[in-house]
Amino acid sequence: MQTPIVALVLYPHFSAFNVAVPQAVFSMMPDGQPIFDLKIVSVDGEQQHADNWITIQPDGGLELLELADIVIIPGWHELNSAPAPNLSKALVRAHERGAMVVGLCYGAYALAYSGLLDEKEAATHWMAEDDFTVRFPNIKLNTNALYVESDHIVTSAGTAAALDCCLYILRSFYGTKIANKVARILVVPPHREGGQAQFIAQPIPKSTQDAEINRLLDYLRENLDKQHSIADLAERLFMSRRTFTRHFNNATGMSFGKWLINARLQRSIELLESTSLSIEKVSEMMGFQTATSFRQHFNQRFQVSPSAWRKTFAGN
Repeated sequence: MQTPIVALVLYPHFSAFNVAVPQAVFSMMPDGQPIFDLKIVSVDGEQQHADNWITIQPDGGLELLELADIVIIPGWHELNSAPAPNLSKALVRAHERGAMVVGLCYGAYALAYSGLLDEKEAATHWMAEDDFTVRFPNIKLNTNALYVESDHIVTSAGTAAALDCCLYILRSFYGTKIANKVARILVVPPHREGGQAQFIAQPIPKSTQDAEINRLLDYLRENLDKQHSIADLAERLFMSRRTFTRHFNNATGMSFGKWLINARLQRSIELLESTSLSIEKVSEMMGFQTATSFRQHFNQRFQVSPSAWRKTFAGN
């Protein structure tokens, strides 16, 4: 196989770290020989300054995209700004002739502005999800995936996920054996479980505008291990079941059942990270009927198992 050419495109005030990730992966020589021909590209072929004023001299301009098998936009400098027209056209041409086009982290914006992601699935950093969804309503944003491939276009979540994405691309060209070897050299897992959900802080509001509901929430937080029925809680507040349900929804923005599961899961995270209690004991303390039920709810919410969460965040 002819050595695939990778065009790594610099943009104004690029992130040096975002560029370093694909540069490290695609310049790797696991058996002493390069497996990719990495080219550094700028729109005009001139030097580009990073956001910390590191300067990189590119190998050339956009003409290098005409030869590339993989074109990578490693982040994006300004979410309100579309790429220069000649860059957008070069990206579209590269895709049309069969090159893989990649947007790492906010690099998905450059691809979206260029029209490459229209009616396709994409990923980007979770902090930009709301903005991306509003700005590009015809793109299906996957809000949990670490990376997504759609029609030979690959996008990834945040900077660390860009490493997962680059290893995925390497694996698609050279297979698992070489990808695993590169991952070992970089001292990273060749594939990570779960998605962005495990890295997004999602605290439950401590209080609401409803004083009665606030007192109830405090009680529930202190008694997460107990079983609670809507009928009993409604009676506790001297309300009908229907009135309680309406008040609770209005105050918290969610149903009682959903709030209780979220509260239990949030507290379970603290126990997983700070104690060595078994999964079964954590499940019992959080009021889940069975450890299986706990694992199912946890996996549904965070796309990763409780044990994997503990391994990632507690190091046990």
